[in-house]
Amino acid sequence: MPKPRLDNLKCSVYGCTHPHECLHRPPASEEVRIAWLNFFFHGNVPSSVRKVLFVCSKHFKYECFTNLLQYREGLAQRLRLIEGSVPTEYGDDGHTSKELPTPRTQKPSFTSSGCQTKPQMRAVGTQLSLKTLGPHFRSIGTQTSMDFSEVVAGTSTTGSLHTTHFVTSTPVKRQHLSAIPEEHITPIKRPCLDETTDADDTLEGSSSMNIPSPQDKTYDPLASISALTDITEHTKDTSVPAYSVNTYIVYEKCLLELFEKCPVCQRATRVQTRRIGTFLTVEQRCLHCDYLRKWNSQPLHGGTPVGNLQLSVAVYSNGGSFFKLEKIFQAMKLQMFHHFTFRRHARLYIEPAIVHAWKSAQDGMMEELNQQPAILGGDMRADSPGHSAKYGSYTMMDLRSQRIVDLQLVQSNEVGGSYYMELEGLKRSLGVLNEHNISLDCVVTDRHPQVQKYLRQVAKITHYYDVWHIQKGLSKKMTKIAQNKDCAELSRWLRSLKNHIYWTAASSSTPQERVAKWTSILNHVQNIHSHDDPVFPRCLHPQRTSRDKSKWLKPATPAFCRLENLWTTKRILKDVEKLSPHLQTSAIEAFHSVILQFAPKHSHYPFLGMLCRLFLAALHFNENGQCLTATTSSGQHMFRLCFPKFKKGEATARPIKTAPTFKYVDDIMQLVFEQVFPDPTPFVDEVAKINIPPTLSSEYTRPEKTTVVSAYVSRFNPAPV
Repeated sequence: MPKPRLDNLKCSVYGCTHPHECLHRPPASEEVRIAWLNFFFHGNVPSSVRKVLFVCSKHFKYECFTNLLQYREGLAQRLRLIEGSVPTEYGDDGHTSKELPTPRTQKPSFTSSGCQTKPQMRAVGTQLSLKTLGPHFRSIGTQTSMDFSEVVAGTSTTGSLHTTHFVTSTPVKRQHLSAIPEEHITPIKRPCLDETTDADDTLEGSSSMNIPSPQDKTYDPLASISALTDITEHTKDTSVPAYSVNTYIVYEKCLLELFEKCPVCQRATRVQTRRIGTFLTVEQRCLHCDYLRKWNSQPLHGGTPVGNLQLSVAVYSNGGSFFKLEKIFQAMKLQMFHHFTFRRHARLYIEPAIVHAWKSAQDGMMEELNQQPAILGGDMRADSPGHSAKYGSYTMMDLRSQRIVDLQLVQSNEVGGSYYMELEGLKRSLGVLNEHNISLDCVVTDRHPQVQKYLRQVAKITHYYDVWHIQKGLSKKMTKIAQNKDCAELSRWLRSLKNHIYWTAASSSTPQERVAKWTSILNHVQNIHSHDDPVFPRCLHPQRTSRDKSKWLKPATPAFCRLENLWTTKRILKDVEKLSPHLQTSAIEAFHSVILQFAPKHSHYPFLGMLCRLFLAALHFNENGQCLTATTSSGQHMFRLCFPKFKKGEATARPIKTAPTFKYVDDIMQLVFEQVFPDPTPFVDEVAKINIPPTLSSEYTRPEKTTVVSAYVSRFNPAPV
């Protein structure tokens, strides 16, 4: 049996005669259905009720509908009820006392008596031509009074109402707009024309203003000018921060096309532009109707263009170079501010924000280190190779979590030379740990003599050596020995000797055991697997008979003698006792490579700039240092082939890590705009507490520039210029 059409049914409410209004079925909820039945039968619900019941839209209040405005404008065919709505409206004679507006798709049922034509509807809800903004007038075609029905045609973002006028000789029933609550009179969004355009974006900047015509007696040019000038302020979305809004590249020619004509009189206008860095302001003035509008390409944050400050923060916090970015902007003809502006932003806002962000993150890590004795690793990185470094950055890392817990920047003139910078950096890092009451289990570093002596005699901290640093030095020496003709057979043992160094450190628990296993390799290369040392009397590998006996080294040969001399020196045996048994400082070396992204060695930075870039590198490493290995759709780990130079053509597999994240950049951006920029004083005071040493050139007397220029001599022109 086909379902009955709603248009052929009537409202089930007693006395209601609205067969063509929108009909609604009672909801499935039992509680709401009972309320509907009580409304149908005025509280006297019979014992048996027919299954099919309907109620028309006349019996609901305006706030019960979700698409009232769309239905009124003809954009919806049916009215939709809010879930849980109950009909409550009765009329004096059983009908509703309210009149719902009819959709715009319905034609008006009246004609003009002055001329047998249908009236024209003129909407002023949008900024159209001058004729659409005509003044109110009275028809002289008939000797009857006229009544203009006011129908809501649209609203601007300021909430002002617009009217549509119908010219007729027959009085038209006026819509009761006063009965519509103000909260339900909202702007109607136009359907998006482009699928990639958001609805909110289409509304912003395109709001219509209720501007009277210049021919109207009530026209006030100053009022229209002030209203149109404030378009940007009315359309501003305060819920989303300005630095979080998407930005685009807009060409000047395409932008100025929007200001060619006056939106009021559609005549040519005079346009003036003014630029401040990436910020552009456009002033449009009409010489005919005194229309004036000012438009800004960026929001203003305390008088400063948001885009300029946001670009400075983005460049600095990502470790970029302003001068490289400036070249890119010049190539694309993108407008850019000067380096002086960038340095001012960095000095007042960005660097104080970076220092505060690092101090806050460091305090959180120090609280975690207090839970148990810490195992830390330390190493120094110089800003240039050799002994001519200006800066030395000392890194202290928690080897369990592999996070940077402290960074110290030392300038060479603070300690009397670059050779002493590593010890000074270690002292400062230990001082910071003592301030936070961090108990240390041990410290793992390289074999720097000054560091060894300080930790042994002054700090009295258990000190271990990183295995990679020892293996690197010995491998270079063994490779050089194997290049000799009489020691060529040693080249077959280079990889085994490297593996033996790591195995000795990882499998030993006491210094004596490490030395015993270390020296056992000298018997092993001679095919002797029983040793005189009772700590390690025998090799742990299974006994096998070798087919190639030529690989074994013979005693008293040049290869074996030079290997024995290298392997059993007094310093080596003493350092083997302090090999780190499990945790190494290889992660610190990885962090040093990250620093190159923020502070490359070919660029020079002032002391505070270098320190802030080190903090940024630490924040980036702590956030992405433990990236997982990427997997395929089937869950298998992904690898790539590499051909390292030291392996001389031999391939190796390296895991592909997941993409890094940059949450710390968003945090710094938010910190700058929401805290530092409004009140930079406390953040600048925090930076002022940092001890910044004088520059290296301050130790010398600065001569007059003219004297130096006069003494300038080119190698191609020996005479003074």
